[in-house]
Amino acid sequence: MHNNIMAAGSKERPPMLGPGRYSQWHSRFLRYLDKKNGEGLKKCILYGPYVPTSVLIQAVPAAEGRHVVQQHTAIETVLNMTLENKEYFQSEKEAIFLLLTGIGDEIYSTVDACNTANEMWIAIERDHDS
Repeated sequence: MHNNIMAAGSKERPPMLGPGRYSQWHSRFLRYLDKKNGEGLKKCILYGPYVPTSVLIQAVPAAEGRHVVQQHTAIETVLNMTLENKEYFQSEKEAIFLLLTGIGDEIYSTVDACNTANEMWIAIERDHDS
């Protein structure tokens, strides 16, 4: 029955990790993310969440109704991120949800204390058939 759940899950939801099936799950989970065009999801899981950096804000001369903006650095925000970085930044919560959806209750304690999708991925890998 578990194989049926894994097969069905690969189309509509992430595959489920079953006892002794880590290698297959690992491969199927990454293929599931590829199918979802989940480049940001995959980055969050494999490399950690996107960390906003400092960006250079160019000077803007005064204009009618506007003040001068001096050149300065600021922490990157969702408003001034590139689309690729924004996708990566916003993917963390979905990546965590997908990982939690792909593991059973008996495995949940492995990832309970994890704060990021990458930490969860490493904990699952370390504790299950790696």
